[in-house]
Amino acid sequence: MPRGDKSAYTDKQKRQAEHIEEGYENRGTPKDEAERRAWATVNKDSGGGKKSGSGRGKHVEHSASERGGRAHKKGSPEARSAAARKGWDTRRRNGNA
Repeated sequence: MPRGDKSAYTDKQKRQAEHIEEGYENRGTPKDEAERRAWATVNKDSGGGKKSGSGRGKHVEHSASERGGRAHKKGSPEARSAAARKGWDTRRRNGNA
């Protein structure tokens, strides 16, 4: 199978890539770059084409897309609590609470 051949992908994966590509194009990304990013995203989410072989039917993890670009939480739970208390004090002091 030559590089770039999409015959190993399911219809669902092709729809996902098209939808992702449209989103990139709406944000001003050039068509070629949008297509490349869309297929990279589908490959990351699903591990590549799913039409044949023993890998078909495996669980698909969507953690990257569900996170929506947000980074992992930074700092310890204690540090996050301290930051939350500091924000609450500031809002209360400024009359925004």
